[in-house]
Amino acid sequence: MTAPTLDTQETIGKIVDSGVVAVLRGAGADTVVDTAEALAEGGVTAIELTADTPGVMDMLDDVTDALAGSDVVVGVGTVLDEATARSAILAGAEFVVQPTFSEEVVRVCNRYGVPVAPGVFTPTEAIDAYEAGADFVKVFPAKTGGPEHVSAIKGPLGQVPIMPTGGVDLDNAADFIDAGAVCVGAGSALVDDEAVQAGDFEAVTERAREFSQVVADARDE
Repeated sequence: MTAPTLDTQETIGKIVDSGVVAVLRGAGADTVVDTAEALAEGGVTAIELTADTPGVMDMLDDVTDALAGSDVVVGVGTVLDEATARSAILAGAEFVVQPTFSEEVVRVCNRYGVPVAPGVFTPTEAIDAYEAGADFVKVFPAKTGGPEHVSAIKGPLGQVPIMPTGGVDLDNAADFIDAGAVCVGAGSALVDDEAVQAGDFEAVTERAREFSQVVADARDE
């Protein structure tokens, strides 16, 4: 495991400060920048583009350029192997997210000083990923076990930062934070595809504000 650099720690801090990681799966090249800007305006400043989206590396470059100088951090998710992780990092990804745990992917991210969140579900997977060098663990799919599952993992593994993803919405985001999550990942519940296709980015901003407020309120309790 490589010790975190100052840049790594800064990125981790920005993700936690955001409280919500917006998962943009299948984003369109013609709308991704507007969507990212709308999310940022609503307070969601951690944005994940999924690696299975055609042209994702070009989109990564576009979003990064458009939001340069802001507090927004842009990463790549659905990373299954070390080749994809390295390509994403070289293309400018500021963090990497996996649906599963690959020690090779964690190693590549550690090597380049880029935060990584492998996907896990059990306490054994969580501690294995953390000991391998994960900066967060992505409990996925979060809806399967719910907030109680996150709380159960946090009980013996309080040192492991958890980011539940998959089924997180406005109704349960606060419960996941209360259960010990440092942040949550949200996809379709946060970014309405119909609103994006209609060019209604104000609706995207408003939903981002709602998510951000729910998380902030849960943290203040």
